[in-house]
Amino acid sequence: MNKRCPHCDVNFEKEPRFFDGAMYISYAMSVGLFLVSAFIIYHTVEGATENTYLIAIITEVVLLFPVMFRYSRIFYLYAFGGLKYKGEE
Repeated sequence: MNKRCPHCDVNFEKEPRFFDGAMYISYAMSVGLFLVSAFIIYHTVEGATENTYLIAIITEVVLLFPVMFRYSRIFYLYAFGGLKYKGEE
């Protein structure tokens, strides 16, 4: 990630260990992804085994890790970093 936003100059480098809480947001996003994936597999794949669930969920997590990592930090900044969305100015 950049140290500062190139558009609005927000500092993304807060105090040390500021983004530890973003791990919990990322965890919640992962659990939500697991539940939605398991629900979809359960209702669409007839006779799905445990391996089907494991392969699908692990593949999704590996592919979506960069997105979830970035958005969990953004959500954490909005919740606890004092960042406010101002729209297009």
